[in-house]
Amino acid sequence: MTDTQAYPRPPMPSQQQDSRPGLTAPMDPPPDHGESSYKGSNRLEGKIALITGADSGIGRAVAIAYAREGADVAISYLNEHEDAQDTARWVEKAGRRALLLPGDITDRAHCRDLVAKTAEAFGRIDVLVNNAAYQATYDKLEDISDDEWDKTYSTNIGAMFRITKAALAHMNAGGAIINTTSVNADAPNPGLIAYASTKGAIQNFTGGLAQLLAERGIRVNCVAPGPIWTPLIPSTMPPSSVENFGMQTPMKRPGQPAELAAVYVMLASDEASYISGATVAVTGGKPII
Repeated sequence: MTDTQAYPRPPMPSQQQDSRPGLTAPMDPPPDHGESSYKGSNRLEGKIALITGADSGIGRAVAIAYAREGADVAISYLNEHEDAQDTARWVEKAGRRALLLPGDITDRAHCRDLVAKTAEAFGRIDVLVNNAAYQATYDKLEDISDDEWDKTYSTNIGAMFRITKAALAHMNAGGAIINTTSVNADAPNPGLIAYASTKGAIQNFTGGLAQLLAERGIRVNCVAPGPIWTPLIPSTMPPSSVENFGMQTPMKRPGQPAELAAVYVMLASDEASYISGATVAVTGGKPII
């Protein structure tokens, strides 16, 4: 039995990262992606998965879990090559194939290209996890430039639309699409207004797409994490927010990427054959209404 309080609790050590979306190595404490804890049981045996933002954080945890469940994994990421190579090593250590796909998903051509490369390497796509995201913290709406707003939307929802649209040509009945939304979709943080509004759009996109694709036998769901300890936190939030990150939850701590992996596995598996259009909350006890 896992103790829900066994993971680190605030205050977190003071830390900031200059690059976005950030790197794993400088984080203190290091995130848990399930490297030592996740045990597979062949629930995704023979499946092909494409995961965006799979270099670190939630994406890495999902990649490790999928590989240990028997899936080959295409790892889409921006330019965090060392992190992505670490993820690939964990996938290959599980005896599965890993495909590294660096590039900017705000580039429309790259969205189509990473899907094409996945299909070329593996023959098809069974599971698409739209997980990559961008955020930045602002105290005033006037401080958000047009370019910043557009970048947030292009990364978080525009790329999701384009990658999904391209992937459908390579998906068959029984396929699954899983989108990462956020607790911010229902309880928006005003300091993350651009990010939060994209997460509301993702939840709506998921519900609509689930209805569009039901007759084709493709399921669409989303996961709504609460505060999760990933490189995005020290690279996009002020020091005080990083130090107290996760304190606002009933569990009084941030979640670890490993604590979301099982939900993504369940939604990708054939066991979830009647689950579509759902939002699964992983929030440390904070209800989503």
